[in-house]
Amino acid sequence: MKPEIILKTVKCPQCNNIIEIKGSPGKKSILTCSKCGVKGSFTFPKSDDKQSKKTHMSDYNVIEVKNLTKKYKDVVAVNNISFNVKKGEIFGFLGPNGAGKTTTIRTLLGFLKPNNGEAYIFGKNIKENIVEIRKNVGYIPGELALYEHLTGRQFLQFFSNIRNTDLSLLNDLFEIFELPLDRKIKGYSKGMKQKIGIVQAFMDDPEMVIMDEPTSGLDPLLQQKFYEFLKKEKQKGRTMFFSSHILSEVDRICDRVAIIRNGKIVALENIETLKKKTGKKIRLRIKEDTTDIISLPQASLIDGWIEISVQNNIDEWIKRMGKYTILDLEIQEFNLEDYFMRYYASEGGA
Repeated sequence: MKPEIILKTVKCPQCNNIIEIKGSPGKKSILTCSKCGVKGSFTFPKSDDKQSKKTHMSDYNVIEVKNLTKKYKDVVAVNNISFNVKKGEIFGFLGPNGAGKTTTIRTLLGFLKPNNGEAYIFGKNIKENIVEIRKNVGYIPGELALYEHLTGRQFLQFFSNIRNTDLSLLNDLFEIFELPLDRKIKGYSKGMKQKIGIVQAFMDDPEMVIMDEPTSGLDPLLQQKFYEFLKKEKQKGRTMFFSSHILSEVDRICDRVAIIRNGKIVALENIETLKKKTGKKIRLRIKEDTTDIISLPQASLIDGWIEISVQNNIDEWIKRMGKYTILDLEIQEFNLEDYFMRYYASEGGA
């Protein structure tokens, strides 16, 4: 049997240069930094006990937001919102563009000052402790502003120097997000730039990661790999704040979701609880004229199908349909997108 080969990334203690090394468990390797020439050694771990331990969600709130308000002159971007994020959960922050998602995130990270209200991260007030808070928070902004004159390797090394921490997740991230590290970032595609933004946010194993539309520019296959990576990080107890306007991905990976509309939190529930509240959807095609059915408030005609939203009265609707000649029939569970669109339609749109 071939010995297990481990790929590790270490940082030179003299110049903070990022060095990639390979070896087997328990092996001691002698290293020489290619940048400054300093020599040192590294012993590969026999087992990665830390990574194998799973930590589940707890009642400890990593984020607490209380009556937070942010205004831009006469425009109220975030209006008296309150919510919390528990340790070890993936918290979805859902809303259309312009709803207040990015303003909330930038206020939590100290880039904007709130007009009213309070927010705490790791139990510390963001107004007084934001520098200390940021040391333990990874961040993927919605609009990446990268140092495009640097290579990918230089860019990651720059952020490593600022944080001065071990890059314990870098190898795993390189396996998922393959990057041309020695090419300048100005030659990267949009997808490559998004990938390096994700890598820098997670590479030093922060306690929490805040993500603003993190899958923008990623192809579907890479999105799937990213979702699997997030699920594994959740199993280790990492807290993740996931802002998105893509309902399907929030539905897929998040434990709870807050829906924000025009700066206000309009729903805050577990994903499964929201789905149960919406009931089911009956879809059918009939031989007869559809006018009488679609005139009902619960019904609509979409692409030749009659769609009826029902709560607990499925039997009543099935009996009502008995007088028609049914050509096709489906009964579906509502997903988060159905709930979202129904809510916005009932409130007069976004």
